[in-house]
Amino acid sequence: MPQVQLQWGTATHIGQREENQDRLLAAPPVFAVADGMGGHAAGAEAAQTAIDCLAVLGGRPWVTVDELQAAVRQADEDIRALGEADPSMVGAGSTLAGVAMVQSADELMWAVFHIGDSRVYCWTPSAWGQVTVDHSLVQVLVDSGHVAPENAATHPQRNIVTRALGVGSGGDAAVSLLPVVAGQRFLICSDGLSNEVAEDRLAALLGSEAPPEPVARQLVDQAVANDGRDNIAAVLVHATLLDTEP
Repeated sequence: MPQVQLQWGTATHIGQREENQDRLLAAPPVFAVADGMGGHAAGAEAAQTAIDCLAVLGGRPWVTVDELQAAVRQADEDIRALGEADPSMVGAGSTLAGVAMVQSADELMWAVFHIGDSRVYCWTPSAWGQVTVDHSLVQVLVDSGHVAPENAATHPQRNIVTRALGVGSGGDAAVSLLPVVAGQRFLICSDGLSNEVAEDRLAALLGSEAPPEPVARQLVDQAVANDGRDNIAAVLVHATLLDTEP
């Protein structure tokens, strides 16, 4: 198995909201962003609950997809329990997106996971693009041909999600496996970033040679400068393959 060295950076901003309900996780081998919903206290508590459930997987070289899904299901259950214990928390929910280093068939892979419209983008020296598909009403309309892809970013219903932790039917996260590639960078972000910064600008910043921490701050600063109406969160992960030959 190849040896992988990880570097990461995080940044968040309240935007034009009264409270920041976005939460971040950088606990190798798991990295994630959660975007709370359901009112001030409820949204923040839901997002923090999601992050807490994933954080228990940190401090290991890798996890399994089953362990990752179990943590996501636990987060869904714990968020639902908030409303059962406290009426002010009824309706609490959170999106969730992230990447985790997993072992699959004796090989190290990236598991890209998400529920809702928080996103994961991947940059490599040869390719770039979004690697999650939003669980949103607008994405349903795009898939059905009722909205052109180029109009999705400005659609008035773009913030309506079809799946989230703690609300609706629940279930596992959507997970896809990607190979580990030298020089690979992942951007995990809430919609407060992806709604404000064009994808060509995201690609340019991710493709720079700067370390992850200043790039994460630069991405968030760009979203703030572009209006920053919502909470903004970004986690940037950079993978380096180490030469293990004697």
